[in-house]
Amino acid sequence: MNSLAEMEKARLAVLQKHLENGVIFECADGIVIEESVKIGKGTRISPNVTLRGETVIGENCVITGGSVIVDSVIGNRSTINASQCYQSRVGEEVSVGPFSHLRPNSVLDDHVHVGDFVEIKNSNIGVGTAVAHLTYIGDSDVGRNVNFGCGCVTVNYDGVKKCRCKIGDNAFIGCNTNMIAPVEIGDNTFIAAGSTITNEVPDGDFAIARARQVNKPGLGAEKLRDRKLKY
Repeated sequence: MNSLAEMEKARLAVLQKHLENGVIFECADGIVIEESVKIGKGTRISPNVTLRGETVIGENCVITGGSVIVDSVIGNRSTINASQCYQSRVGEEVSVGPFSHLRPNSVLDDHVHVGDFVEIKNSNIGVGTAVAHLTYIGDSDVGRNVNFGCGCVTVNYDGVKKCRCKIGDNAFIGCNTNMIAPVEIGDNTFIAAGSTITNEVPDGDFAIARARQVNKPGLGAEKLRDRKLKY
């Protein structure tokens, strides 16, 4: 191709091929799909989506604007909502986003929910697990039906090497939990919100790892006495 006009014709030709195969484009503006990409029929793609490399999108998926998918497989009836996915595999009936990031070597099994502002790297996420928002999962193996509260972190890097976390089936991870790798959290466990987990949690256990709250009578008002309020 020798001109921008030829590049645009080639882009539209790729879209036309997918249209003829039953892919739905809400609007062709800003959609970039490389010739190597495969898309199943009934999949709906919004403007400003980029699909590159050996990407395979299943049938009846939804890919919304702002999504970038590279060298990844997306299962049937899954949604990628304004999110990025690189060299990863997403199962069937999975929802990702908005504004989430699947980094290389991430595998999401069927029926997984990944909400907003979540980053997953080099991890395996089991069937039915929910990672709703503001969470980082790196170098981890997560079981089935696990629930992560808001603000959870797998602390996978010690400054020298990366270590893995293992989280068993049906675990409940409370909000603002830090899991210091390498650590194993068993099946059917409950981690209290605000905990920093450094040791193994056996199957069926409840773990709480946080300081006790101490209230100092009147000290708050004293410290705020000279504060200048606008309203």
